[in-house]
Amino acid sequence: MTQNEKLAELSKAGVAVWLDDLSRDRIRSGNLQSLVDEYSVVGVTTNPTIFAAAISGSNSYDDQVHAMAVRKVSVEEALRTITAADVRDACDLLAPVAQRTGRDGRVSLEVSPGVARDTEATAAEAAHLWWLVNRPNLFIKIPATQEGLAAITTSIAQGISVNVTLIFSTERYRAVMDAYLSGLEQRVQDGGSLNGIESVASFFVSRVDTEIDKRLDKAGADPSLKGKAALANAKLAYQAYEEIFSSDRWRALEAQGASTQRPLWASTGVKNPDLPDTLYVSGLIAPGTVNTMPEKTLKAYADHGGPGTPIQNTYEQAAQVMKAIADAGVDLDDVFKTIEDEGIQKFVDSWDELTESVRSELEDKQ
Repeated sequence: MTQNEKLAELSKAGVAVWLDDLSRDRIRSGNLQSLVDEYSVVGVTTNPTIFAAAISGSNSYDDQVHAMAVRKVSVEEALRTITAADVRDACDLLAPVAQRTGRDGRVSLEVSPGVARDTEATAAEAAHLWWLVNRPNLFIKIPATQEGLAAITTSIAQGISVNVTLIFSTERYRAVMDAYLSGLEQRVQDGGSLNGIESVASFFVSRVDTEIDKRLDKAGADPSLKGKAALANAKLAYQAYEEIFSSDRWRALEAQGASTQRPLWASTGVKNPDLPDTLYVSGLIAPGTVNTMPEKTLKAYADHGGPGTPIQNTYEQAAQVMKAIADAGVDLDDVFKTIEDEGIQKFVDSWDELTESVRSELEDKQ
């Protein structure tokens, strides 16, 4: 069993390679195991869109759906049972990775996107999913909406490992890191242990270029600015990460056994065909990060990827890019608000599609 050299090098540089996809077929066919064995994959992320595609595109779920149809379970319960089963099986498959690394081997399951604007409902659902899957190498995905921040603190304080998702701006990212540290502090105050609590902060990449490039075109800006915003924005996020996780506040928690909240580069499949297909992997190499990739991007990097300039050497240039974009007339605050709203809506739509798909399956199997 040979490891792909390019991905092994990426791992050595401190980037944990995760797969942004999951399905029952992937687990049963041995495909996920082979990605772990040969492509350095040490984690898995899911979202409602991924599950909608998995369930509608396969008959591997038929027996389970039939059993639930006979029991007349609700659509919501069926949906949670199906997704939790896949995530639990993936957690078990990755358990050896979790034991070996102590940090990775994680599988993410998202709270219902419909509660993204409701703090209490988000925290309650996070606790329920944590109980339902019942695996130490699980991550509960909570959106980094304003309302989600308090739910992140609550969940961490309860000892639930969290993948904070849908982060687009460095400003919101700082608030996410603060929510994580507050949760750890609260847990210590309540007499709880910080052992085994992990978190990642999913900073979205490609969608930033898509939205900003559209606005640069509209503003008649210098075309050389296109395709640069997403990497620059993410690099400044890593600079913020380095700052927060070298602070006295962090050091006090680290002394009590806390783990850093790693930046996770999400949405790393390139949407613009004019850009190199490995751009959002090569350009974001730094220690203590995670890059979750669609299989297409993973295989592209395995085939012809290579490291770009290390992030730490690019902060000044990144700040200049963002300034030039703002100077060209792009309202960055509005960009980040727009893509957050769109991100939530996209997952709500996928969730509705998923619900409909399971509802029709349940009716067919009765």
